[in-house]
Amino acid sequence: MIIGLPKETKDQELRVGITPDGVGTLIKSGHQVLVEQNAGVGSGISNDSYEKVGAELIQKPEALFSASELIVKVKEFQLYECELLRPGLTSFSFLSLGANPKLAEALLKSRVTAIAYETIEMTDGSLPILKPMSALTGRLAVDVATHYLKSPQGGTGKLLSNISGVNPVKVVILGAGTAGFHSAELALNMGAEVTVLSRGKQRLGQLQESLNNHPKLKIATSSSNKIEEAVELADAVIGAIRDAGGSVPKIVTKSMVQSMQKGSVIIDACIDQGGCIETSRETTLSDPVYVEEGVIHYCVRNMPGAVPRTATEALVNVSLPYIKLLADKGVKDALATDTSLSIGLNVDNGRLVNPSVSKALGMS
Repeated sequence: MIIGLPKETKDQELRVGITPDGVGTLIKSGHQVLVEQNAGVGSGISNDSYEKVGAELIQKPEALFSASELIVKVKEFQLYECELLRPGLTSFSFLSLGANPKLAEALLKSRVTAIAYETIEMTDGSLPILKPMSALTGRLAVDVATHYLKSPQGGTGKLLSNISGVNPVKVVILGAGTAGFHSAELALNMGAEVTVLSRGKQRLGQLQESLNNHPKLKIATSSSNKIEEAVELADAVIGAIRDAGGSVPKIVTKSMVQSMQKGSVIIDACIDQGGCIETSRETTLSDPVYVEEGVIHYCVRNMPGAVPRTATEALVNVSLPYIKLLADKGVKDALATDTSLSIGLNVDNGRLVNPSVSKALGMS
């Protein structure tokens, strides 16, 4: 199979879809890999590194897309990139179509086969490719809160990393999944007082147990009243809820945001699914924050893109087996033989086939 590895086009997205080691594995299996010039530079990977393992460097994306059978990316296509798509081409990347109807429409029109990393699901309900990126997002959210709480950034001037004799910073985390767990773990280790709210009692219990019933950790089943009480007292709110393939509900209202202390920080880490906070709107790594109701909002869709070297390695560790399966067996046979991969199929030759995405877009 001919596999194309384009350079990412989203703002400040410096990750790359396959490392040279991964490319070498594919080439040893008899596949051809085309790499766009400088695709890996942002992740510290030189063009030479790809050439040394047998990849062919391509100067222009138009040539790469037209010659490839499988396109492997990190983030979703930008709308102008969809002009490069064609029937018979397969793409493998993050998509988050449930909150992006324009992209869904463009992919349907192109009649491409599009498999989304975030909807690949194991029999136990886990999301193997999304998981390491969620872990990174959770930790980055605490890092972001630490930065923007500082006075020079417009914050309240509080240090999230606590010292003796000072009241700890209050961090509220909405969601007890992978991102929520990693946010809670890091914030607790830094000395913050952490409240985690989630709809899932079982996940809350697992999180509490995994964090050894930390004395500064509070958990509660989320309700409007509980969220309102916690948000009002929070120095930082981290939105980390998720809906498989769809869009998330707005569980923090504008009036709740208005109740927060001026200079507090909101990190809406589920903005790729529309965001869970009413005052959230998408930002970029180049222009990551805005202030609304006196509260700093950070709503970057590709947070792991800020640490591309770590993120690329973590992503390819879990995505490469699926890439190899698609290349070795061919797309149709790979989807037929691997149930988790088949759930990842979002668009197929002009049809929207993932139920969660279809429901979110009102097309079920």
